[in-house]
Amino acid sequence: MPLIKLRQQLRQRRRALSLREQNQAARTLAKQFSKHPRFIRSRAIAVYLASDGELSLQYLIEKAWQMGKRCYLPVLQAHKPSLWFLPYTPETTLKANRYGILEPLYQQRLVRPAWGLDLVLTPLVGFDSAGHRLGMGGGFYDRRFAHLQQQNPKYSPLIGVAHNCQQVEKLHSRAWDVPMSAIITDSRYIKAADALK
Repeated sequence: MPLIKLRQQLRQRRRALSLREQNQAARTLAKQFSKHPRFIRSRAIAVYLASDGELSLQYLIEKAWQMGKRCYLPVLQAHKPSLWFLPYTPETTLKANRYGILEPLYQQRLVRPAWGLDLVLTPLVGFDSAGHRLGMGGGFYDRRFAHLQQQNPKYSPLIGVAHNCQQVEKLHSRAWDVPMSAIITDSRYIKAADALK
């Protein structure tokens, strides 16, 4: 199946979940992953604000704040295919970017470098049981974290987040894909085959 069609199909699946199902998945994810060693030992965590049926991190973000962790949101640079990370607190002013996704106002002095993030939770469109992932196709995370992979191929701070219904039988990594270290859903933690710990 062509990737464009597969993306459409998987996005429809997650959008078809009811508000109750979405809320329950978000609560269960927060309850389970907040006890995971990867989350516990991380101090600076990149998160995202869910849109288009993505699995929400809102309860996990609130848990992170309660535990004294620092959260960061991705920010797209205007007119550039660049991704930056800025602090996210309950007081952060947000605005919609060109895709309608809320993000902090860009301030160069507040940018957190990619290497300064202990954990990066990124939404996915699809995944398989080996931990391969399918993103939206923009390549923002791949470009931002490619240098980390080149410097240390055995480590990736990236963990993909998705609903169980977004799993497919098999996906293939492309040469430019930065591997995830794992994929998490509200019920599973899947170590990625391409990421060595």
